[in-house]
Amino acid sequence: MTAWRPSCDLAALTARAGLLDTIRTFFRERDVLEVQTSVIGTHTVTDVNIESLAVGSAGYLQTSPEYQMKRLLAAGAPSIYQLCPVFRAGEQGRLHNPEFTLLEWYRIGFDDRDLMAEVAALLDRTLGAAPVAEVPYTDLVDGDLSGSAADLDLRFSEACSRLRGRWFVTRFPADQAALARLHSEDPSVAARFEVVIDGVEIANGYHELTDTDEQRRRFASDVEERRQLGRVEPTVDERFLAALEVGLPDCAGVALGVDRLLMKAMGATSLAEVMPFPWGVA
Repeated sequence: MTAWRPSCDLAALTARAGLLDTIRTFFRERDVLEVQTSVIGTHTVTDVNIESLAVGSAGYLQTSPEYQMKRLLAAGAPSIYQLCPVFRAGEQGRLHNPEFTLLEWYRIGFDDRDLMAEVAALLDRTLGAAPVAEVPYTDLVDGDLSGSAADLDLRFSEACSRLRGRWFVTRFPADQAALARLHSEDPSVAARFEVVIDGVEIANGYHELTDTDEQRRRFASDVEERRQLGRVEPTVDERFLAALEVGLPDCAGVALGVDRLLMKAMGATSLAEVMPFPWGVA
């Protein structure tokens, strides 16, 4: 008989509603404006580690609302946040699903350290109070940055999976800056952090890059790497770069996986336990 029931129970549905309400209250108290951007965009990310889902000639299901949210900031929006579905091809498993819920927010006037403090406050509000430790990226790979990017990513992920408690991973190498600026006092590391809770990567944050020329260079580097790997080569989002040219305000931003956060709040071990219709059931 064909399965038609949702994968999670009423307790998970209720917990999700409560978590979303808590998140919205958290940002309302801080005067951060909730926004909504398009799920389908004409462009998508160039990130080598993320594959997008194309929607015919309409464009792409968005892997993150980042580009559009930054365009809002450049147009004069205040600090903003968004709760939305996002989509990534080929991501399926205990901790992955092609569609998931993302919380993304940007704080004008914040750097990465300021935003880390706010992330810690949100975790205290949603999971209960607990300390957050900090570890540099290089410590997790035993100081060895040699080898291929894939090998380095694997060693990093395996090290993260062994962390227990709440952790901020900081001081990422400059070549893993993504859309983060480099630290002014040490340009060999990016102003970037990740959040890991009991071995599960929950969030990724940056002191945002505002240099248009540097962002264009990074996009070009991504596309060239994709070409060498034989992957799809997305067209660079010129509207996003034009917004940077107008002027993205000094800000920090972070993307947090809501389903993984709910999983931790409920003591679940897989996304299927907290998502009503994960891949294969939707």
